[in-house]
Amino acid sequence: MKASLISVLALSAAAVVAGAASAQSAREVGQDPYSGLHWSVVAPQGASWALECGFRPVTIRGVHMNRISHTGTGRMAGRLPGDNARCKVTKTGGDGAVGLAVVKNGVATASGANGEAPAVVNVF
Repeated sequence: MKASLISVLALSAAAVVAGAASAQSAREVGQDPYSGLHWSVVAPQGASWALECGFRPVTIRGVHMNRISHTGTGRMAGRLPGDNARCKVTKTGGDGAVGLAVVKNGVATASGANGEAPAVVNVF
């Protein structure tokens, strides 16, 4: 019984230390969390798509995150919380191609997809 109690306490302490370490490694982005890179997905003929962007870990209003995902049809645009990202858009249905652009320092990096393979944009 005493050994199992010590094990539970040791695991609890390890979890607290791990949580504190991850909290310190994530950057708090403050009151304007989406002030980083601009992104835009277009599907002029109305194709449906799925977008996923990964980025350096950030903390937004106390929540740790390093990824966003959206699904949609047609056009959608937004901003990321930082100045780096790896984004991919996958066409999930419908007619026509799907395009993805990410803008850093006024320069757009773009890619497109018309089949099953995703369009990938890396901006670092």
